[in-house]
Amino acid sequence: MIYDITQPLFECEVFPGDPKPEKKEVLRISRGDVCNLTAFSMCAHNGTHVDAPFHFLKDGKGIDKISLGKFIGPAYVEKHDGDVSAQDAKEILERAKAKYSGSEKKILIAGNAVVTLEAAKIFADAGIDLVGNESQTVGPLDSPMAVHLVLLGAEIVLLEGIRLCQVPDGVYYLNCAPLNLSDTDGSPCRAVLLEMKDLNETIHR
Repeated sequence: MIYDITQPLFECEVFPGDPKPEKKEVLRISRGDVCNLTAFSMCAHNGTHVDAPFHFLKDGKGIDKISLGKFIGPAYVEKHDGDVSAQDAKEILERAKAKYSGSEKKILIAGNAVVTLEAAKIFADAGIDLVGNESQTVGPLDSPMAVHLVLLGAEIVLLEGIRLCQVPDGVYYLNCAPLNLSDTDGSPCRAVLLEMKDLNETIHR
């Protein structure tokens, strides 16, 4: 089974103050045009998206400079409501590794969770690839900078604005590859989770 954990772009949530996505119907067959053609504008951080280090770090890598391996591979999903403490972060990493070695490199937190600064330091020290959450920002909504600096400073990709309400806790194969946007601080993505048994069947078919 494949879980689409991406928000529909034109109905998506937007971080307070960011521009909203806008769609323009340039050509329409119904109006006598030769084809349908749509133009759109958006912020790189609308809806479901990934943050690159350049988002908060002056000399950080742009989204096009990050290895695709950070966005693709085994991932661990666990529901958590409220603040994610340092102890919570340690236990999440331990449970992920126990379930499937390697899945602790990409952690997706379902629910109304806030990654605290202390948890961010645990993830950074562990050298993981990616942290994902359902909020439009990792860290407190009113003061996300400190958490971003720790995680992006460790070149941990942030996958924000995902939707995991239909996804049971466990291990999946994640693909949230960004658009190849040169020297950009983030990118929209189509984030999907594939059940590992389906992946194994496909590989060995």
